[in-house]
Amino acid sequence: MQRGTWSTDPLLVHGPMVVRAAALIAAGVPGRTISRRCGPGGPWQRLLPGIVLLHSGEPTSEQQLQAALLHGRENAILTGPWALSRHGLERLPRPGDVHILVPADRRVASTGFAHVERTRHLPRPYFRDGIPVAPVPRAVIDAARRLTDEDEIQAMMAESVQRRFCTTDMLAQELDQAGRTGTALPRRALIPLLAGARSVAEADAWRLWRRSGLPPGHWNVPIFDSNGNYLATPDFWCDEIAFAWEIDSYRHHANLADHRDTVARNARYVAAGIVVLQTLPSRLLTEPDQVLSELQAAFRTAQARPRPNVAIRRAA
Repeated sequence: MQRGTWSTDPLLVHGPMVVRAAALIAAGVPGRTISRRCGPGGPWQRLLPGIVLLHSGEPTSEQQLQAALLHGRENAILTGPWALSRHGLERLPRPGDVHILVPADRRVASTGFAHVERTRHLPRPYFRDGIPVAPVPRAVIDAARRLTDEDEIQAMMAESVQRRFCTTDMLAQELDQAGRTGTALPRRALIPLLAGARSVAEADAWRLWRRSGLPPGHWNVPIFDSNGNYLATPDFWCDEIAFAWEIDSYRHHANLADHRDTVARNARYVAAGIVVLQTLPSRLLTEPDQVLSELQAAFRTAQARPRPNVAIRRAA
């Protein structure tokens, strides 16, 4: 290819903004030209070793994802918070570097903003806007193993389950495959969710209930009256005495519709003869002893009256 004619090559005219230096050379761009154009004041820049961005401005997160995957080479897969964001999850830790998975035998090292993890259990990817991403359970566990805040881990896990992206059993299976490195905190965060809790607040409530000495119960199970009419799905339910515990936050009642739903729910509890205790999530941490006293008092009240004819209906 003659000098300068590479500028009309389809790769540079219609191709992606993030390319391998090797692809530029194959298109006829001399290596010294790539070095010069990626130098100070040049129109291009190197994002990662051997990966070039064909403009000099701040790279977008999308361009960083593309660069990291190019760095990982064939079959590299995006995982962690960036992958979960692609799936549509929202309660995520602030994304940092770009976490990718590559086959165990690949000689690719972490560098710059690309965190490379070699794995013998490379998952089958989903494609989101052309980007190969790990399945939700794998991406959650990969993210959780690099976090140090249990609430962040729990919130991420809870959203993935609550919004039906996966099940707690899928998360547990991924944890078992992950081995021991970085899994102690995720395993602890998962325990309340395996018991049925579906949020950080409910996980805090689960721990407090275990301290209470009261009989075990059920989390997030639907309750029906004697005619089969739906009553509610309490956060916690003690079936033995038909006692409900609701962890009701201010945020949940921030709009009129949510407040109306809660009032209607409480009316159904009263009409059915169910004793219910409402607790603010913040009090589980700031006033645990007082909440325990309230729990035990409400439990005794429920225990003292005849049990109403209401029942759990489990999912099929």
